[in-house]
Amino acid sequence: MNELLQDESWWSGDRRKDAECRFDPVVVSAFFDGIEAVTDDAEARRSGVIPLPDRDDGYGTVLFLGTTGAGKTTLLRHIIGSDPERDRFPSTSTAKTTTADIEIVAAPGSFSAAVTFMPEHEVRAHIDECLEEACLEAIQGKSDAKIAAALLEHREQRFRLSYVLGAWNTPVGDAEDDFEFVDDSSPEAEIDDEEAVTSEEIEQQQQRLQSFVTAIKNLSAETATAFEAKLGKFSEQKTADDRASWLELFGVEAFRHAKFSTLALDLMDEVADRFSRVDVGETQRSATDWPSIWTYECEDRDEFLAAVRWFSSNHHKQFGRLLTPLVDGIRVRGPLYPDLGSEFESLKLVLLDGQGLGHTATSVSSVSTRVTNKFSKVDMILLVDNAQQPMQAAPLALLRAVGSAGFADKLAIAFTHFDQVKGANLGSFDQKRGHVLSSVGNAVASLRNIVGVGVAGAIERQVDGHSVFLGGLDKPTSKLPVGFRRQLIQLIEMMQEAASPADETDCMPIYDLKGLEIAMHDAIDAFRDPWRARLGLSYHDGIAKEHWTRIKALSRRLAWRWSDEYDNLTPVADLLSRLQEEASKWLDRPSEWTRLPQDDEERELALDRIRRAVFARLYDLTKTRLTDDQVASWRDAYDHSGPGSATLRARTIETIHEMAAPRISAAMSIDARQFLERLHDILQDAIMDAGGRISAAPGKRVA
Repeated sequence: MNELLQDESWWSGDRRKDAECRFDPVVVSAFFDGIEAVTDDAEARRSGVIPLPDRDDGYGTVLFLGTTGAGKTTLLRHIIGSDPERDRFPSTSTAKTTTADIEIVAAPGSFSAAVTFMPEHEVRAHIDECLEEACLEAIQGKSDAKIAAALLEHREQRFRLSYVLGAWNTPVGDAEDDFEFVDDSSPEAEIDDEEAVTSEEIEQQQQRLQSFVTAIKNLSAETATAFEAKLGKFSEQKTADDRASWLELFGVEAFRHAKFSTLALDLMDEVADRFSRVDVGETQRSATDWPSIWTYECEDRDEFLAAVRWFSSNHHKQFGRLLTPLVDGIRVRGPLYPDLGSEFESLKLVLLDGQGLGHTATSVSSVSTRVTNKFSKVDMILLVDNAQQPMQAAPLALLRAVGSAGFADKLAIAFTHFDQVKGANLGSFDQKRGHVLSSVGNAVASLRNIVGVGVAGAIERQVDGHSVFLGGLDKPTSKLPVGFRRQLIQLIEMMQEAASPADETDCMPIYDLKGLEIAMHDAIDAFRDPWRARLGLSYHDGIAKEHWTRIKALSRRLAWRWSDEYDNLTPVADLLSRLQEEASKWLDRPSEWTRLPQDDEERELALDRIRRAVFARLYDLTKTRLTDDQVASWRDAYDHSGPGSATLRARTIETIHEMAAPRISAAMSIDARQFLERLHDILQDAIMDAGGRISAAPGKRVA
């Protein structure tokens, strides 16, 4: 115990497993019980260095959102005047590129940056998961390249060790250039020699990676010696379920092996070593010596961006020295203005960019709470969508979230790749614009039954009046055609105008709380039924059973309270979305008004005030019930191991959902009745705080 108390390197919840290999279980329990790896407020640390100005300072704050590859970060480059070849900030690609929050303040003066990093326990958790996945590849007899791929890229695709440790290079043929266009007008951005990794470094990286792969193969072989004696070899498993169960159990055994912790710590040392290579700026560290924030100020734009790129770049010639996957957020302030003339050098904008909404057209049902929590803090929610394939599932999920939460009036849409909208029937800009908006109109119309007629109508009006159409964004702003430059200017003007005071109305709705229980019944079922299918406990149309590794990864994050989601598994966001959507539809039908609204715009203006108040309270409720009140149960779910652990984990999570969101019916339990009562209170308080009225005397309603 004295050794644990004296050595600060043990003072972190993620070190418990390492301690179990060295110390008596009684000592480990006494020291680590109650220690929770809770993420500190990285945004507050960035604000301590670079405060974000707001509407009171004359600034408009714009939140960029869109699907992966739609071009939101490329558009952001045009807004801040970032040259795609010289500046290369922020980084772009057709894959998942922006994985951290990027916050840019356009302001005169020198350039300054504040970069915060992923907490140490979160990095260790990602490394553990990558290492476990690599062990599973090794025991199946996969090639060294496959083992390295599992180690170097987390299955969530947000954490890429290849950026930090270097890429695994396999021999290529002489036909590498056979897939390149001779007349490519968008060549790869070149980097200076001093920024590129040297051939000597690459050779050292390869040797180190090969040693890790060899160690993983040895670890897997040692684990298999005792494991296969009890359950047989992987090749002897007959069915897919048997093979999946075998791999799950083997992964648990590999994770418990003493060499697993040693290998994970070696990888952590390699990652930490990359911070020592940053030779500019100032790095502040935590009590365990893990970097918490890096700050830098510089007068020269090129020098400044060259320094910041080590925390944001994705250039393959810099693999092995990049810190990009470890970054939680980047805040930059300076004279970052569009290349559209001197009249735009006095803009007052705060631009917020982040991770894309999703990969596919069918996998997104809810928007992350990391995104929805920003709605109330910004003046414009800019959806960047691909005009060639507009309004797939992810953008529609965003429109549902924005509209039902009462923020439809902040919505604007930038359609990219408009230059690629072609056809024999599309001969003019207006024809192409009408074609795109027609597709969008059909998609929005499909939301009427989900969010209500009023919200859908508000979204349609915003799309019609606050849309711009852009193309050729991979080129510098100076090379854009005149028409697209005009569209870009229109967008920038809309951004600046978003900081204007919001409209007000004295027209307010009056509600009778009858029928609310029906809406909440539908919301709970819409949350519970798909999740039962994801857990493999029942069937639900369009929902597939999730792989056990993903469910385990989700339970780990909730157990240790450093996230309430994993990839597209978002239980808190799902429950919040379903409750908010049903509440929004119920709010759309007040029993009467203090006076009739003059038009649909005034009607939605009054209702949106209440929707926003409801949304804030529902988020607090869902977070408390699904995470804060269920920490011990989430730990139980994560700790399940051995035969049948995947099923046990699924049932534990189903029990958590039952406790957090009990089903509402005529024969509901006492817990469900109390939950419904709480929902009644939330709606009552929100309506009255936002200026609305309740027709009956306020009080608790019990179904």
